[in-house]
Amino acid sequence: MKIAMIASEASPFAKTGGLADVLGTLCPALERLGHQVTLIIPAYRSLLGRELALQETGMALSVPVSDREEQGSVLQTALGKSVAVYLVRADKYFDREFLYGTPTEDYADNAERFVFFCRAALEILRAQPVDIVHAHDWQAALTIVFLKTQASRYRATAGAKTVFTIHNLAFQGIFAQSHWHLLNLEGAFFTPQFLEYYGNINFLKGALVFADKLTTVSPTYAQEIMTPEQGCGLQGVLRQRAGDLVGILNGIDANLWNPWTDPLIAHHYGKNSLTTKRRCKTALRQRVGLPDKPNTPIVAMISRLTDQKGIDLVEKIFPELIERDLQFMLLGNGEPRYEQFFRDAALQYPDRVAVRIGFDERLAHEIEAGADLFLMPSHFEPCGLNQMYSLKYGTIPVVRAVGGLKDSVQNYDPENNSGTGLVFIDYDAAAMLAAIDRGLSAYRDQKNWTALRRRAMAMDFSWERSAQLYRDLYRTLLP
Repeated sequence: MKIAMIASEASPFAKTGGLADVLGTLCPALERLGHQVTLIIPAYRSLLGRELALQETGMALSVPVSDREEQGSVLQTALGKSVAVYLVRADKYFDREFLYGTPTEDYADNAERFVFFCRAALEILRAQPVDIVHAHDWQAALTIVFLKTQASRYRATAGAKTVFTIHNLAFQGIFAQSHWHLLNLEGAFFTPQFLEYYGNINFLKGALVFADKLTTVSPTYAQEIMTPEQGCGLQGVLRQRAGDLVGILNGIDANLWNPWTDPLIAHHYGKNSLTTKRRCKTALRQRVGLPDKPNTPIVAMISRLTDQKGIDLVEKIFPELIERDLQFMLLGNGEPRYEQFFRDAALQYPDRVAVRIGFDERLAHEIEAGADLFLMPSHFEPCGLNQMYSLKYGTIPVVRAVGGLKDSVQNYDPENNSGTGLVFIDYDAAAMLAAIDRGLSAYRDQKNWTALRRRAMAMDFSWERSAQLYRDLYRTLLP
């Protein structure tokens, strides 16, 4: 099959979160299954400033935006063995310090930026017809809307089947009605049946209505988003499309995240050489300045500091948590109040708490290798990747039973010696603390702890499994 992936970010080119990781690993995984894959993303400033063997294609873009034509060009590079990566260059829209907005607010012209990007992607596909157009999240959603509503303009691609993936329903691309002229769509599509949403335009809703198939990034999240609690106002639309909605759990890059071969960790180990993991723990303590206490467990977090990630629960029980015989390590950034809370905690408990505000790829790997328990108490979590990294590294996850966390972590049962992590159900600080206590109890039982770690490390979350499910979905759409 010929498959075009359209997204606003993809590793290793541009990244703000898990969306980029998915695109950067799913495309090569589909290629390994024998398919011809094209990836289209914007040419951001951060990408142009790096050595990526970019080539000019000579393709000039002229894209309708409102009552004018906006110009752009196309660069090309590659991913994996032969995934063609096309970069939409229009410095007016993408030559900026950040991808979507400053640390304090979104760019005011995001509607126009991604109208342009979606139109540009379809212009590229005029010369490269495909069988499947697969768009991701709200920034690429209008690709499907334009293709379905203006097929005569995009005849070369009009016969392609379309798939839309929701990576996080909380982000929908909602803009005031005053932006409608940018889309060049008939007024009939600004209705509740199509793109209108409480008087605004909803880019993501358009793709939910028009795509042939819808996917999201875990089976449980696919069910959750059809409920009022997690439907973010679109549960009705999703229930109408329930027969076309499927949840496919994300995978991880097993070459990048592998304690046997990881070049970013101090010592390599596997499930049968867990004593070496202790040396990674010592190295982590040295790295972050915590005293070396061999028998004291490390509880770690790598997270955006927002309520979605359950940081409010951690804040509530932190004084009780730190009374336990443990050390706490955090890497992340987000809401200023939470950043300050953890900075203060590190000052108050210098022998027990280490905090690094920001992101550090090497340190992220070192934490996964050196920690004992990994905390992910999310309020909602479409998929999550860190719990999978943790399992792979024998760092036992403590998670809430939502979305992809529920699908990837099995609750530990000491009586039957089963499970791979500690799972709690209610979004409640006491429930989270009880799960951590169960993990600390397991840590003190050497035999069961070793068996728990080995079961965790034996789990397979490689992209090959997930890519096969996408391939099977595509096949249902084609003759």
